[in-house]
Amino acid sequence: MLKKLLEGNIKTMERRNLVKSQKYSEKLKQSLNKYKNQAITNAEVIEELIQMAKDMKKEREEEKNLGLNEDEIAFYDALTSESIVKELMEDEVLRKIANELTQAIRRNMTIDWHVRKSARAGMRRIIKRLLKKYDYPPEQAKKALDTVMRQAELMAEHTEVRDWNTLQAAESKGEYRL
Repeated sequence: MLKKLLEGNIKTMERRNLVKSQKYSEKLKQSLNKYKNQAITNAEVIEELIQMAKDMKKEREEEKNLGLNEDEIAFYDALTSESIVKELMEDEVLRKIANELTQAIRRNMTIDWHVRKSARAGMRRIIKRLLKKYDYPPEQAKKALDTVMRQAELMAEHTEVRDWNTLQAAESKGEYRL
């Protein structure tokens, strides 16, 4: 039952937060594999699953303290997926980047941006400029760029039709209204 509950939480995360869903999905998979391979007992796997549920709850509480919305948190997580980044950069700066990334990506998102090469290149350029503007560590910038792009694609997949009302049309300079 606990496994199903965790799987449900991870499934919900998959719709909004790429980094966290991958992290917890991998943890769950590892715990279950250890159990299947008889590396841990039934009680130990239950203990690991309970700890994972507690970790998820703790992270949700920490997210509230960041003062960011759900999309901004997802980009914040994408930016900080490498733990060294949190050591090298101020938390306030990372929150500011996450906020600006969310705004810039929403502003430049078209219905088919993730399919068209030119639109993808434009989005990558915007992300690179923001990372450079805030002196994001160059050694981690490539991975962050890729993770942010994947998060932006996820965001586009799960943006509801009503959210697309004022997105730019792919082929024109004006706005496209549904």
